[in-house]
Amino acid sequence: MRFSIALLLINCWLLQPLRSQNTIGLPEILNYSKLSYRAGTQNWDICQDKSGLLYFANNEGLLSFDGTYWKNHPLPNKTIVRSIAIGTDGRLYVGAQDEIGYFSPSPTGILTYHSVKDMIPPQHRSFTDVWDIVCFEGKVFFRSNDRIFMLADNHITVYPSNTWLFLGVGPQGPIAQDVIKGVMLFRQGSWQSLIPRENMPPGFLITAVVPLHPDTLLLTTLKHGIFRMSHGKLEKMQTPALSQIADYHIYGATLIDKNSIALATTTRGCVIIDPKGQTIQQFSRQEGLQNNNVLAIYADKHKNLWLGLDNGIDFIAYNSAIKNIFPDKSNESAGYSAMIHQEHLYLATTNGLYSVPLEERQDLSFVKGNFQQVTNGRGQAWNLSTVNGQLLMGHHEGAYVINGDQAKPLDNSGGFWTFQPLNSVSPSDLMVAGTYQGIRFFTYKNGKFVHDGAQATFESSRFVAVDHQDVWVSHPYKGVYRVKYNDGKPTVQSYAEKFRHGLSTNGNYIFRIRNRIVVTTENGIYEYDAATDSFLPSAYFRQIFGDLIIRYLREDMQGNVWFVYDKSLGVADFSGAKPRIIYIPELNRKLVSGFEQVYPVDENNIFVGAEKGYFHINYAKYKQHHPVLQVHLREVKALGKTDTLLFGGYFRDVSQDQTQQQTPSINYNSNSLHFTFSAPLYEQQTNIEYSYYLKGYDKKWSEWSEKTEKEYAYLPPGTYNFQLRARNNLGNESIVYSYCFYVLPPWYRSWWAYTLYGCLVLMGAYLVYRWQKRKFQRQRTQYETEQKRLRYLHELEVAQYEEEQKRQQYLHQLELEKNEKEIIRLKNEKLEAEIAFQNKEMASTTMHLVKKGELLTKMKDELQKMTRSTDNEKSLDVFRRMIKTLGNEDKMDKDWEHFTIHFDKVHNDFFIALKAQHPNLTANELKLCAYLRMNLSTKEIAQLMNISGRGVEISRYRLRKKLQIPTETNLFTYFLDFHSNTKDSPVAPAPDSRV
Repeated sequence: MRFSIALLLINCWLLQPLRSQNTIGLPEILNYSKLSYRAGTQNWDICQDKSGLLYFANNEGLLSFDGTYWKNHPLPNKTIVRSIAIGTDGRLYVGAQDEIGYFSPSPTGILTYHSVKDMIPPQHRSFTDVWDIVCFEGKVFFRSNDRIFMLADNHITVYPSNTWLFLGVGPQGPIAQDVIKGVMLFRQGSWQSLIPRENMPPGFLITAVVPLHPDTLLLTTLKHGIFRMSHGKLEKMQTPALSQIADYHIYGATLIDKNSIALATTTRGCVIIDPKGQTIQQFSRQEGLQNNNVLAIYADKHKNLWLGLDNGIDFIAYNSAIKNIFPDKSNESAGYSAMIHQEHLYLATTNGLYSVPLEERQDLSFVKGNFQQVTNGRGQAWNLSTVNGQLLMGHHEGAYVINGDQAKPLDNSGGFWTFQPLNSVSPSDLMVAGTYQGIRFFTYKNGKFVHDGAQATFESSRFVAVDHQDVWVSHPYKGVYRVKYNDGKPTVQSYAEKFRHGLSTNGNYIFRIRNRIVVTTENGIYEYDAATDSFLPSAYFRQIFGDLIIRYLREDMQGNVWFVYDKSLGVADFSGAKPRIIYIPELNRKLVSGFEQVYPVDENNIFVGAEKGYFHINYAKYKQHHPVLQVHLREVKALGKTDTLLFGGYFRDVSQDQTQQQTPSINYNSNSLHFTFSAPLYEQQTNIEYSYYLKGYDKKWSEWSEKTEKEYAYLPPGTYNFQLRARNNLGNESIVYSYCFYVLPPWYRSWWAYTLYGCLVLMGAYLVYRWQKRKFQRQRTQYETEQKRLRYLHELEVAQYEEEQKRQQYLHQLELEKNEKEIIRLKNEKLEAEIAFQNKEMASTTMHLVKKGELLTKMKDELQKMTRSTDNEKSLDVFRRMIKTLGNEDKMDKDWEHFTIHFDKVHNDFFIALKAQHPNLTANELKLCAYLRMNLSTKEIAQLMNISGRGVEISRYRLRKKLQIPTETNLFTYFLDFHSNTKDSPVAPAPDSRV
């Protein structure tokens, strides 16, 4: 076990130089995980159509990508898509599990799947995964493990085999590998042997065919490396690099250009080789891939690479003019300064100083090597400068002289920012160094820099510019200073307070550009004027940069001026007739803010410090790289409660010219539209801007912006033309894309609605005619009627006059009757007044009787008490006589007779009527009836009748039974109603006076 581990370690150590010798510059790698494209993890095949749109065979269907939007098109049976290819007919052919077919757009431009499985003879319709698809001369070939299907002229021919191992295509036709027959070529309708099985090594399995020349093919194998096949002969390519790559298991390959071939491996990612088998570059997880298992590889038409991974999709901007350089393996250090010295590239970073040897190359990003950290160079390295042929490093801990891979201390008194020669002659006898405390001067003696003590201590001097023995220093927040060196004594002059016309104390950065001392400020660029010893606004630079707030300037050897505006890098290019501004948007927000640094070596090599490492820009290639910019409308949706897809992005098959053939009509209720668009220039997505114009609605083209969508709400009916264009940062514009459509009017503005309106108008006119005719008839009839009415009125007036005479007579008669009634009413009022008087008198009489009865009762009671309390016989005699006198009822009878007479007068002979209806009533009962009619209380009745209250209740009860009055009827109410009901009855005889 230990021996195996040791052997493995030795093997890794021996192979480390080969694996680690990558180019110092690496293109940008974009990772698209399954969360980005929202489909399955594995991606098995890749292709690109004529418009630049990309398609991926994914576990969950067909993926399409336009640089901005991903779309997934699942198959009806939801199976894994293993292979895809675009045929010469423009259709996108798909091979899946037990399924073959193609995608073609529907009338609304939506990709729709069409199966061709029904064309297969019934006995061959059950098969396994379709791993390869190739198209050749109008024919489409599909390979499963045991069958190859050829689709031609809507007919499928089946070529069975025990095992088909591979299917590809070369210049002469499709090439397949059979497990028994070897490599075969499809020619003249049949498979013919190209390389017999016995001429191949055991386990030989082709994974890709790459045509190098018309008669030479490059064959990659899974485990046996790479072979050349020419004129039917197979020759293995032998290089140390290819021997190493063979162990990675080559899964596929693609030709980038005539000098570059990309290999997909299952364990080491992507490897780029040249036709001789030498490694150019390699990309793995260490370089930024999501994983090292590459299932599919494709070089798009701009020579950039797409990798279908075991988990995700990666894009390598292989042909980009911008590369990343990471001096440390962790890719975490920021870049502050770069310098080429003695055929080495030195990079100063936050982690220290790194170097790598260079070789003779036009584009230094393709130099192979590994960065090594310079001894004693650890820590914050701010600056690299060359003075008198010596490389100097400004470090947080001091100044260092760099000699090869050694950093030797020059001055450890504090931190150093920068170094510049004071004199223009070479070698300069004085060197200026910007430090944390100010300016320090060094004398050059015997090939060495020596500090004689001359220094100017005032502010941190990071920005220094030298001009004719004057040292200019700016502090971003404190102003500008000039240091003069005379006879070994520096003097400092402050310009912070002297100039107040635009030159503020904030945002001051000083540079020497085009032999001018300029200061960039928040108010623009200022230039030193020696005549007035002041800084004035620079008309020259303002004409170039306008009102941009510049923070950094650097002039290159060609006279171009590199600058940093906000967090963007740009260059004022002077190569043309007049300067033009070119931005590098790929680097936006990636520079070290406040510590920006550009090191222009030549037009092919521009080094830019970044937050992570460095960027290398091949500026000549950047300007000359003009890929055709195409813009496409990807979707048109109608907005509402639920969005409706009106256009899916295709007018014709996927790889045909996408020109609109017909103008679609859109219902008025779908007149709010949402457009999405893109330009499939994948390596320049951050550079692309869009402008749109809806002809028939907008008045002009929109402003350029990065937005890839536009909405129009409630478009009125009419014909519209949505025009779209794109441009990159170099000003190159695409051809204008047009999409015409027609918004139908609402139903009430359609032709049939207008027809209906016409019919309604005609009907209305007819109705008006009928109405007018009837009106005239009515007027005539009214006239005749009016004449009749006048005659009738005359007759009526005569009749009314006669009737009025009769009415007057009738009213006179009524007046007489009214007068008679008034006389009767007055008589009745008189009678009522008399009755009221009699009632009053009767009430008084009744009360008199009550009071009298009460008095007599009391007197009797008192006399009886006196009778019981005295013993005198005489007195008792007197008392008895008095009691007897008081009990005499004759007087009482007379009073009662008087009461009954008066009561009958008031109440219309109440007693007479009562006696007539109830003749069996006794005198006491008649009295009780009278008292009840008067609504007297039980106590009052008891006093009048000289009985107790209990006796009154008994009498009332007996009276109710005799009169047969129900218990629920009140006696007062009964007698009141009885009186009113009997007042008109015949008068009965007067009651007996004894009553």
